[in-house]
Amino acid sequence: MTAARGRTGRPPLTEERKAAIRLRIARAAVDLFIAQGVAATTGEQIGQAVGVSARTVWRYFPTKESCVGPLFTTGIDAIATALRQWRPGRPLQEAFDHLWTADAVLPGPDVGALLRLTRTEPGLRAVWLRTHDEAEPAFARALAERSGLPADDVRPAIWAGMINAALRAAVEHHAYRTTGPDPDPAAARIDLAATLRTALALTAAGLT
Repeated sequence: MTAARGRTGRPPLTEERKAAIRLRIARAAVDLFIAQGVAATTGEQIGQAVGVSARTVWRYFPTKESCVGPLFTTGIDAIATALRQWRPGRPLQEAFDHLWTADAVLPGPDVGALLRLTRTEPGLRAVWLRTHDEAEPAFARALAERSGLPADDVRPAIWAGMINAALRAAVEHHAYRTTGPDPDPAAARIDLAATLRTALALTAAGLT
């Protein structure tokens, strides 16, 4: 009697490894989009830049525009956690102060350049807006938990919509008025953080 054979071949990828591959594809895609435009970029080129096949690219993303999604979703979990931990009676913008120096939250120069492309590329604009559509329920759940309200209460949904819109408008405002081929990263981060703080302070006027 022989022993049962174990599993052969390459071991399955962990979720962490899959996320890393998705992020590498996203960064390669945005570099190509910025350098040569969306229309001129192919899945084969994105794959070559990462060292994978086009088939692998399409396994992770349905379209070339959707490849940039991981860069847009960066920070959503951290923002939801900050909302959940926002202390009653404290300014809303204060709840996020610890995030504005984190690379995992503030978008980098490549995302700023990508956002500028969304003004002329409907496919990229759709990905950007869908990201915020998907983030809003996470923000609403965090605010409901913070306030001790039931999940079906309308107030967290309204608050989440206000915060979501403020964050999106602030990032877009910063990206659209940032010009030049090589903006100073440190100065850009300071400006973006200040713009986000202003947006949240204005939003907080309607929140308690």
